Order: sequence, then structure tokens, then C-alpha cells
Amino acid sequence: MRHKAQILDKEGIRRALTRIAHEIIERNKGTDGLALIGIRRRGVPLAERLAAKIREIEGSTVPVGTLDITLYRDDLTTLDQQPLVHRTEVPFPVSDKIIVLVDDVIYTGRTIRAALDAIMDLGRPRVIQLAVLIDRGHRELPIRADYVGKNVPTSRREVVAVRLQETDDEERVLILEKN
Repeated sequence: MRHKAQILDKEGIRRALTRIAHEIIERNKGTDGLALIGIRRRGVPLAERLAAKIREIEGSTVPVGTLDITLYRDDLTTLDQQPLVHRTEVPFPVSDKIIVLVDDVIYTGRTIRAALDAIMDLGRPRVIQLAVLIDRGHRELPIRADYVGKNVPTSRREVVAVRLQETDDEERVLILEKN
């Protein structure tokens, strides 16, 4: 893969998350009944950062959970003989809550479909909203994000690589092109 462009740096990511936090608070008229669930892997630190921003803005703590969608994927048989399954950790009831599902990039919509199935197995939320750092287009399912840090039109030959300090020891979003 070759590096094509950097679309967000550390400050750009911070600004996008701050804006998303404000939008979440505004749309939901505060934080009552609100909870965030990050999709493993990079959705988790993004959910934690959003919760910290919301606490900074509103002064109230929003619970954060971690969702592993491995067993809910529709391409599970093509991934590996023995896919690596991590724990889902949602330390609060999801029933009747406003759940904001958080991921780094939305592309085809298949990851989000799997995440919706996983959440519904935990209970029946009042509403599920979706927050993503990057929306790159190319949907294969009728799924859209409620909160988007940045829309980035891409070709199918390109890959959007989100790099976060917590997982990658760097902070930026890149477009890479397949050779």
C-alpha cells in the first residue's frame, strides 16, 4: 500500500470528536439515558474520548461499553479457520437507553449491521444512533451515520487508515492506495 494523503492530524481528530460530542448532547437534549458503545478495535478509544468530551461539556458521566462483533459478521467463514474473539463488555443495561454506537470508519455498512445484531442480543434500546470519525461512502446496506467527523469520498482501491495513540502509537487518519 502506498501513502496517498493525510486527511486528519491529531488536532483535526480532536476537533471532529469535540463537534460530535456537542451534536450528541444537542440531539439528545443532554445526557439522560445516554450510553456509548465502541466497536472493537478503534471504536472503543473513540467512544472513551467522546465520553470524556461529554463529561467536560456537560459535567455528567456517560457509561461506555465495548462491543466485539466477530461472531456476528457475515464474512466470518472467509476470515480465518479460528477467528479471534474478544469480550463484549457492556457494564450497563441497554434496554430503554439511547445507545450511541461508535466506530472509526463506515464503509459498506456491514460492520454496523453486525453491531446492531450484537446490541439487540443485549436488550432493546430506546434508540440506537451511530457516530463515526470517517464516512468514506460505498454503502452496500441502507445504513447511515447520525454523527460524522469527516466525509471522505474514496475509490474502492483506497483504504482509510485511522491511527490512534491508544492502538497505534500515533494520531492521524490516512488514505492509502492498494498497489
